[in-house]
Amino acid sequence: KGLLCVLAPNAAAFVTALGIGMQEPGTQGKFLETLSQGLRHMTAFQPSFSNSFNTELAKNGEYALLAAFWSNELGYNEFYPKLPEETAYARLRELLQQDNTTFLSSDPRDISRQITGGAHPHRWNVIQITVESLSANYLGCYQQTPYSLMGLTPNLDRISKESLWFKNFYAGGTRTVRGMEALVLSVPPTPGQSVLRRPNNENLFTLGSVFQAKDYDTAFIYGGSGFFDNMNYFFANNGFRVVDRPAKVEKDNPSITFENAWGVCDEDLLDWTLTEADRAHEKGKNFYHFVMTTSNHRPFTWPEGRIDIPSGKGLREGGIKYTDYAIGRFLKEAEKRPWFKDTVFVIVADHCSSVAGKRELEVRKYEIPLFIYAPGLIKPRIVDSLCSQIDYAPTLLGLLDWTYQSRFMGRDVLRPSAESQRAFISNYQKIAILEDKSLGVLKPVGVSEEFFCDRSTGVISTEDTTQNRIINDAIAYYQCASEILANGRQKDFDHLAIPGKSVDVAHNSRRPTGNP
Repeated sequence: KGLLCVLAPNAAAFVTALGIGMQEPGTQGKFLETLSQGLRHMTAFQPSFSNSFNTELAKNGEYALLAAFWSNELGYNEFYPKLPEETAYARLRELLQQDNTTFLSSDPRDISRQITGGAHPHRWNVIQITVESLSANYLGCYQQTPYSLMGLTPNLDRISKESLWFKNFYAGGTRTVRGMEALVLSVPPTPGQSVLRRPNNENLFTLGSVFQAKDYDTAFIYGGSGFFDNMNYFFANNGFRVVDRPAKVEKDNPSITFENAWGVCDEDLLDWTLTEADRAHEKGKNFYHFVMTTSNHRPFTWPEGRIDIPSGKGLREGGIKYTDYAIGRFLKEAEKRPWFKDTVFVIVADHCSSVAGKRELEVRKYEIPLFIYAPGLIKPRIVDSLCSQIDYAPTLLGLLDWTYQSRFMGRDVLRPSAESQRAFISNYQKIAILEDKSLGVLKPVGVSEEFFCDRSTGVISTEDTTQNRIINDAIAYYQCASEILANGRQKDFDHLAIPGKSVDVAHNSRRPTGNP
């Protein structure tokens, strides 16, 4: 509503100007030329001077407002604390070094590494179920009240005991695209828009591209329209084929049990996942499938008779319980498949349900589950290491024991060398690193602050801090990640930007679409 109030006067002025401009003889061409120039500026480089005040004065006010709304960009170098470039990259390379990694270049800004696996890597299938808004406190296995006493997640509670359970795992951001970004790209949540919605986001180094290079069938499977939030475009141009609702209906015209504005219910989505896995197996292909659920989202509706909580009453508890039911049903069906014994099932949240609160960052609310479930393949245990979504991809590939080249910024948390534990969390402007007892927060206008953090309670204070060591690590990660993404050096190895040359991107590149 606020945006409409701001834009309404400008829209009225635009319509009036259009009417006047088109009525006066000889002005039509000039007016349309001016209009087209303005629209082109929405994607053009903005005026830039050494003095930021001069830069802002050089912009047209209405243009600046619309451009900010369109791109939702918040440049790191302009707004956040910085280290000298050589210092930042040197520290980042130290933080990324592990016992099985070798840097491929002496260029201090190049984080490309050779990851050395074992002599007998596993060609296991992977089905990754990314669950909408699954905060850890809803699961009984975390023993947190009041939800742990409600029995909302009997299937996930059982799976927790039969999985690698990463018990101190954190969401990097607050939206689905942020979770996807971290899980697929293994990058920290850099300021501004998610990479999924940025221009020039094709041919990046992703988890999908690693699997694709190993000749896996890679698919993004989603029960709604992946046009939303530019998901289809991102996944299709970064190592995945897309199976969303429109594509599935066009190809298979499946029977749909139930759907709402977000798409089909999780049961139908997971049935589609079984079909895609069956097809890949029949072709003799291993597969990695990224599945994104929607049922645990307002309006919280699902097929009647599945659980004992009524549909459509706006109850998130029902959304949690129905998703748990659907996952349990899916795994029972998967057990009947010939590919089950060679498949790793990953259950992870895209983000938490809410991060609002009175503290600088509500640390406890970023806790989410990560279960890696593979009966007969991976021995169950609890992993207590503090980690977050950007660590998922290198850790999964470590379990497969693969050798590969990497540009991931996360770490394999199961390696002996992963002693320094940290997680990344953020909201729309604050970006942070969380350690065992410290929280380093970076804010716009060059501000940073360190807090003592009690992770068991979420209480933070400015007492007993460690004098900026964690701040420098936070700057190294976020400053370098922002620069690497902006300059095309996160491309996959076949499309890496070379200084002085343009980056090779997909021919059908377009502006990201969907709601910001």
